Amino acid sequence: MYAVIETGGKQYRVEVGTQLEVELLDVEPGQSITLDRVLLVADGGDATVGTPVVENAAVEAHVVGQERGEKVIAFKYRPKARRRVKKGHRQELTVLRIADIRFNGKSAAEGMAKIDSDKAAAKAKLEEAAARQAAEDAALAAKLAAKAEAKPAKPEAKAKAPKKAAAEEAAAEEAAAEEAAPAEPAEVQAAAETPADETVFAADPVADETTTKPAPKRTRTKKDE
Repeated sequence: MYAVIETGGKQYRVEVGTQLEVELLDVEPGQSITLDRVLLVADGGDATVGTPVVENAAVEAHVVGQERGEKVIAFKYRPKARRRVKKGHRQELTVLRIADIRFNGKSAAEGMAKIDSDKAAAKAKLEEAAARQAAEDAALAAKLAAKAEAKPAKPEAKAKAPKKAAAEEAAAEEAAAEEAAPAEPAEVQAAAETPADETVFAADPVADETTTKPAPKRTRTKKDE
């Protein structure tokens, strides 16, 4: 809900909580005043326009304090008359904070308070649900941790198959026997490694030398005869 009020010859659009500066009023800071010149009241999509003011409508305001506005320079002159007048002015103002707008027994402040209480209740409900969910998550985590600690250790790996174990044992014994056997001379080992059906021939020095090719035969011609 908002309203349009008139004070000091000026019009202002105000809502609950609006703070504005108006022309100087004869009031003391901390007092509450009622502005009865309400030109328009709007509530949602409904608006009531006064002729010139709205009946059964009033705006309550709290006086925050009094202050002075910015300086305004007024300069006057008359050409060709050597007349120059320069004056400064600072307007006295009263600062108001709108406390309530009332129209036909309906209060804007009460509506705002109800909305704020509903928001606070919804926020508290969400916080409570979040806290409950956090507690449930913590309990579940503790339960899973306790279950993991109580779980028995995994059994040891099954023993190897008997055949595989016997084969590995035989291979180990053979390797140990080879290491314990005395080393044979190099000539005996070479003879043992050479196949029986292969014959070793010594290199022929004559065969390595290059042989001369026979001279080609010359064909006899008539000149030779």
